[in-house]
Amino acid sequence: MLYLCSNKFFIQHEHMIRKILICTIMLVALTGANYLNAQFRYGPMVGGDISTLHLKQTDIITVDKSAGFSGGLVGEMMFSGIGFGIDLGLYYEQRGATLNLGEKELWASQGYGRTRTYLHYAVIPIHLRFKYTRLNGLEDKIAPFVFAGPSFGFLVANNNVKALDYAGGDVGVDFGLGFELFKHVQISGSFNLGATYALKAKILSDFSGQNRTWNFRIAYLF
Repeated sequence: MLYLCSNKFFIQHEHMIRKILICTIMLVALTGANYLNAQFRYGPMVGGDISTLHLKQTDIITVDKSAGFSGGLVGEMMFSGIGFGIDLGLYYEQRGATLNLGEKELWASQGYGRTRTYLHYAVIPIHLRFKYTRLNGLEDKIAPFVFAGPSFGFLVANNNVKALDYAGGDVGVDFGLGFELFKHVQISGSFNLGATYALKAKILSDFSGQNRTWNFRIAYLF
């Protein structure tokens, strides 16, 4: 079932995904000329997030933010001498929001009220990263960085709110910044802008929601 849902999702959004993949490949190619001098590191990551849903029709119901968490593995490949690199990962992330369905009679009449929807994703991000390390030795203690790029989420579970239909995945764009401590600990914050719908209402053709997520993470790279 998960495979069928994910396959349907990527067929529906094939054109957008192709554009994002092409941009990602171009970013990788721009930095690939220095791959022989690249340093690759990886390690565990844990974090939390504040997520909500951006609705296509904002006058239908109100939506409240909800807290979630994430965890998994992240990696970083930096190219010496230019400050640029790539970061990627594979991790679990909990998103979703609280939907006030009881505000509208069409849902209240079915017994729905204030409903928390949980969206559980396996996420693969691919970001272009810039780390500033020309700090006259201070970079050994602290080094700031920024990053941006696409992320691909595969829906692995949800709490199955009967009023909703769920997409099998999510494509978004991440924008973030952070700092590295003592060359190993990385603390970052980012915003994920969902580019495809995460869910729709079964009884309304013009109701859909896209993920909007603020992430706060800490990682240790070996």
